[in-house]
Order: sequence, then structure tokens, then C-alpha cells
Amino acid sequence: MHNVKERFLSFTKDFLGFLLLILFLVLFFTIESFKNEQAGFTVPDTWLQVNTIFLSIVLEAIPFILLGVFVSALIQIYVKESWMQRFLPQNAYAALLPAAILGTIFPICECAIVPIVRRLIKKGMPLHVGVVFLVAAPILNPVVAASTFFAFRTDLTVLYARMGLAFILSIIIGAILYIVFKNKHHLKRTKHEHTHEHVEVMTDSHTPATRWKQTLYHAADEFFLMGKYLILGAFIAALFQTFLDRNFLQAIGGNEWSATAVMMAFAYLLSLCSEADAFVASSFSNMFTTGSIVAFLVYGPMLDLKNTIMLFAFFSARFVIVFILTVTLTVFLAVMALQLSGII
Repeated sequence: MHNVKERFLSFTKDFLGFLLLILFLVLFFTIESFKNEQAGFTVPDTWLQVNTIFLSIVLEAIPFILLGVFVSALIQIYVKESWMQRFLPQNAYAALLPAAILGTIFPICECAIVPIVRRLIKKGMPLHVGVVFLVAAPILNPVVAASTFFAFRTDLTVLYARMGLAFILSIIIGAILYIVFKNKHHLKRTKHEHTHEHVEVMTDSHTPATRWKQTLYHAADEFFLMGKYLILGAFIAALFQTFLDRNFLQAIGGNEWSATAVMMAFAYLLSLCSEADAFVASSFSNMFTTGSIVAFLVYGPMLDLKNTIMLFAFFSARFVIVFILTVTLTVFLAVMALQLSGII
């Protein structure tokens, strides 16, 4: 009972804090924008533009985050890891394709995928198959496909390129990691199994009521975790678009090589949830090439700042460094090849 009260109080605190932040931003800019000039102070037009861009990104993305975290919570509570392992062939290379297909079924964001893959590997999943699932699942799922469709409904090339590249590159990355490591053990030994709290499951009771509580707790934790990154990413995107010199952005964004590298760096640093990153990316579509936008949408869910930290916590440094180099080079070279060939 004590744990339930603590979780309820934590949930209430996070929820109220999240709502107050959004409410403050909305009210502040709305009230100030309508202030009479005789009051002596008005919000500059540039900050009103920041507010407009920021709110449009957040409001478009929140429904997809809610859908994604709830489905992810249902999977976390009700789907057993052993079910997924039954569908994977024993042959190392033959298992790559089913692993990528498996990623299309489970809408698990990159916030939760690292601890889940670690747990699957501990239960017997081959390392390279876990890598395929690690990079495929955050992109190849219905929620991300839907959010990308709505964000780029006027240019579905981005949707097709994102999904197609993610599927093919996940198999290539898994094959490269298998060639390098041959499924040797690269998990770190940790004293505590419940390292990442927002994706762990309480197992003291299996009654339907308890499972539904666990599902709601998990969804709430994940929503507030992802919500922080969404707000930060949306705000930074709004600042970039408002204050950066347009000529400078056009110079970078118009060059295929520099635009691709810059957008991949943005994706890494912003660490957006894959269920909402399409709305942030679409706000850059008028300044950067289509290929660089695709690079942003493919690279970010595979590798960003927050899941790099988790990778170093759970896997050996050698594995993580090779993984980072492999993902970065394959995504960059693949996107450049598509751009130079005129496909995107």
C-alpha cells in the first residue's frame, strides 16, 4: 500500500508539473500578445513566433505519444519475451529478416528499447538479433508510421524512405555486428536487475486489476519521460527556426552532405521520441533537403544521446563504440546514396 501511495503521489506531481508548464507557456504568450501597447511592454514578435512554432509541434505530437506509451505499456505487461524468441530461426543470418519484421509489430520507443533488448539477450536471444530489434522497433511500428504520415502527408516520400531505409539498414547493421562479434558475450554484469525503472514490471501479483494498474503506471512514467524530451526538442527547434540566420540555414540545408550531417547531429542531441520526432522534423522541411530530413528520422531513433548512455550502462564499451560507428556510417552513406541517385 505504501508503494502504491508513493507512485500515485509521484504520478500526480509529474502530471501537474507537466500541465502547469504547458499552461504557463500558453497563457504567458497569449496574454502578452494581446496586451495594450500603453501598458509599457509587449512580447517581441520573434518570441511570439517561437511560441507559435513550439505549441504547434507539441500539440500535434502529444496524441501519438499517448497512443504509443499506452500500447508500449500493454506489451510490457502482457507480452512475454519467450513468445518473440519462438519465431526466430536458429541460423544467424536467417534470423535477421524475422527480427526486422518483429520490429514492425511492437511500438516500443527508443526510451524503452535498450533495457528490453538487454533482457531478451539475457534470456537467450542472440546479440545480433537483439541489435536488429534495437534499431528497427523504434521506427518500424504502426504508431511511428502514422505520426510520420500526418507530419508529412503532403510529401509521402519521407514516410516511404524512412520505413524502407530503417528496415533494410536494421538487417545490414545486425549482419555487420554479427560478423564483428559472432554473438560473444558483451552484456555488463550489474548488481541490480531493475536499473531502468520506467520499463520494469512489478511481479508480486498477477491479478487482472494489478496488471491494469501496472499498465497505467508504466504508461504514465513513459509519457512524462518522453514528454520532457519532446518539449525540449520542440523548443530548440522553434528557437533554431526563429533566430538562426535564414541565409546560413539555407547554405547548410541546401548542401546534401552538410545538411545530412547536421540533421543527424540534431537527431542525436535532441534525443526525441520516435513517436513525435516527425513533427519536429517537418518544421525543418522548408530549410533542409528531403534526404537530410530522412537521415534525421532514421538516425535519431536508432542512436541518440539518452540511449547512448543506457548502452554504455548495459553493454561493454567496445560493443557500444562499434555499434555507434556502424549505425552512423550506414545511415549517412545510405542516405547520401539515395540523394546522389535522385531517389530522394
